[in-house]
Amino acid sequence: MRFLCAVLTGAVFAGLVIRSDAELVDGIDAIVHDSIVTFGEVNDASDRVVRQLHDEYAMQPTVLREKLVGVYKDTREELLERKLILHEYETAGYNLPESIIDEQFENYIKGKYPTRVAFIRTLQEEGITYEKARRDFRETFIVEQMRYKNISSAIMISPHKVETYYVDHKEDFKEEDQVKLRMIVLTNAPETDNTQTRKLAEEILGKIKGGASFAEMAGIYSQGSQARQQGEWDWVERSVLRKELADVAFSLKPGETSGVVETPDAFYIMLVEDKREARVKPLPEVRDQIEKILLEAEHTRLQQAWIDKLKKKTFIREFLN
Repeated sequence: MRFLCAVLTGAVFAGLVIRSDAELVDGIDAIVHDSIVTFGEVNDASDRVVRQLHDEYAMQPTVLREKLVGVYKDTREELLERKLILHEYETAGYNLPESIIDEQFENYIKGKYPTRVAFIRTLQEEGITYEKARRDFRETFIVEQMRYKNISSAIMISPHKVETYYVDHKEDFKEEDQVKLRMIVLTNAPETDNTQTRKLAEEILGKIKGGASFAEMAGIYSQGSQARQQGEWDWVERSVLRKELADVAFSLKPGETSGVVETPDAFYIMLVEDKREARVKPLPEVRDQIEKILLEAEHTRLQQAWIDKLKKKTFIREFLN
């Protein structure tokens, strides 16, 4: 089952846990042409996500049930779409040479497992035959190629669309005032006298005022998360910093160093390398981001249109809504 989940790319699965009737476990949930989707299939594919939902919403039974119902519907729809696409492949004259599928399957094994023996051992542990694993991979590969041919290859995002989106959504690209920071952090030991830590902070500040490189001092002394980057935080907005630090940082001019700033858990020394006023990011900075948004939206639209077309020409019967 885990192997199957690994190769079912893009699927989001819910579980049969919301349908506890024993007779439904092996029942037919839907028919697509001459293929069936069983409750057992959905249940098997949903195991990992169902467990995650139970862990996350164990104390919220109403919310848990709502999420399971919603994800179950998404699951069945994903499996229906898979059957539809495979039916289209078989009946519309498409042909992928089995040699190509075999080659891709071998590449998958080599990329995911250290040896072929490890792959076979994993299948044995999960009770899956090699033939079933290859068949599952074949179907997934065909579905991916069909989606690409009928959806992805048809997507074109023109510069005009990007520019129009930018103009219509400028609010989404606003930034607050920002400072480009370096920071030295000396942490306090809990429930101890921090006199020595403050003294060290003052000594470091004295060295910096005496001409020592802030970056070098940060690389040597800082205990903060950015120590390996010599204390560099790059551009940060006020909301990113705790209030005590933000008030000091945004009061400094570019090139200025703060004094020692004390908080309950650490001493800080900050260098403001540059400042930037609130602004709307220019189009060149966000072009890639906008293209990604438009690609995803167009992909969703074309996929739904394609699936709707397949549904209209294929017999489908759903037994439980």
